[in-house]
Amino acid sequence: MKVLQISKFGEITDSLFINEVNKPTIQSTDILVEVKAASINPIDKSTVLGNMQNILPISLPHTIAYDVSGIVVEKGEEVTNFEIGDLIYSRVPQEQMGTIAEFVAITNSAVSKKPGNISFEEASGIPLAGLTAMQSLEYAGIKENDKILIHAGSGGVGSFAIQYAKAKGAYVYTTTSTSNVDWVKELGADRVIDYKTEDYKSIVKDADIVFDTLGKNYTLEAFEVIKKRGKVVSVVGPIDEEIAKMIGMADYKLPEDLAKLIEDKEATYKFIFMHPNGEHLNTIKTLIEDDKIKPIIDTVYPFEKSIEAFTHLESGRAKGKIVIKIN
Repeated sequence: MKVLQISKFGEITDSLFINEVNKPTIQSTDILVEVKAASINPIDKSTVLGNMQNILPISLPHTIAYDVSGIVVEKGEEVTNFEIGDLIYSRVPQEQMGTIAEFVAITNSAVSKKPGNISFEEASGIPLAGLTAMQSLEYAGIKENDKILIHAGSGGVGSFAIQYAKAKGAYVYTTTSTSNVDWVKELGADRVIDYKTEDYKSIVKDADIVFDTLGKNYTLEAFEVIKKRGKVVSVVGPIDEEIAKMIGMADYKLPEDLAKLIEDKEATYKFIFMHPNGEHLNTIKTLIEDDKIKPIIDTVYPFEKSIEAFTHLESGRAKGKIVIKIN
């Protein structure tokens, strides 16, 4: 079968190539999926560059990407929640990474049936961004009338988070660039802040939650705009001590400047390490079928232009998801 693989770590155009490999074999709890579409995410770019080797090491060559939609063509003897012919979508676990392929094996617990009112291409763009946003906002306990700041509202995670927060009844502030202001307003944000002409710190006050998708100074600045005992959830800031312990960093301590800000505001800080979850995807499926969330697609590339899709991702200019159509 055809796959897109990393041959070495480095520049996108030097490191990716289309290869022929054997179709995967499944374990008793797996399903085999004929891939219809796969989407790509910043983590995929980081993987190609070699930036993930410290925490998510892989051997080379290796098939790339995690997000997928397709059709079940085979199932393990212990699988009872899916049948041959089911239309599914998933963010595959780390050990099964490699969705830019004609077939992929996936453990059934990471899979949900595809929302019935969207295409395979649209469905493939949901899992990683959707799970990241949902798990982050649910950890923060988002509820009706909460005030939340979501950074980078035009990105894959941010655009989903805006819609999810609005579905929960929250008041949403978000930041974006001038060219994306009108587009992000259409997602439902209550106050769109043009970071090129406005200072979000002078606009957002006493927020219940900040969803940090930018890291660096933005992580620290979150504590300027949250209320006392507010919550900051981050997918790019420093890891917290619980996550450090989980990945074997027993002596890890939060950076001193971050720890002091947390203490001063009596706040909660959590680094969210997204995990594949078919039940969560099923919840998202219902929200999509109820028209509370719409998938946002930037561009769909044919399989043979997969490397071009990655150079588009690297540009950082996508509004919504970049998708590769496989079959």
